[in-house]
Amino acid sequence: MMTERDKNKKEMEDAVRLRLRRHEEWQRTGERPLWHSLSMIGSIGWLIVIPMLIGAVLGRWLDEYFGASIFWSGALIMLGAVLGGYLAWQRVREE
Repeated sequence: MMTERDKNKKEMEDAVRLRLRRHEEWQRTGERPLWHSLSMIGSIGWLIVIPMLIGAVLGRWLDEYFGASIFWSGALIMLGAVLGGYLAWQRVREE
């Protein structure tokens, strides 16, 4: 049975190994090209914007269908922002 201290120690060792692996890869490959960084920024922006736009369009349609003022639009735009933030976070973690 793993105690809390053993679990924390294992997590720390895993984090150190990951850091060392990333550092070794950086030494082997060098700096990332500027175009790669700019394309990543652009893709992260679109990952946030697209779900919000889909939420706005779908929310507008639901507002008109149900006769609501901006209930669905606001809710689905916020849901799109949360989903977009999550997708962007996942994308950054992959890098």
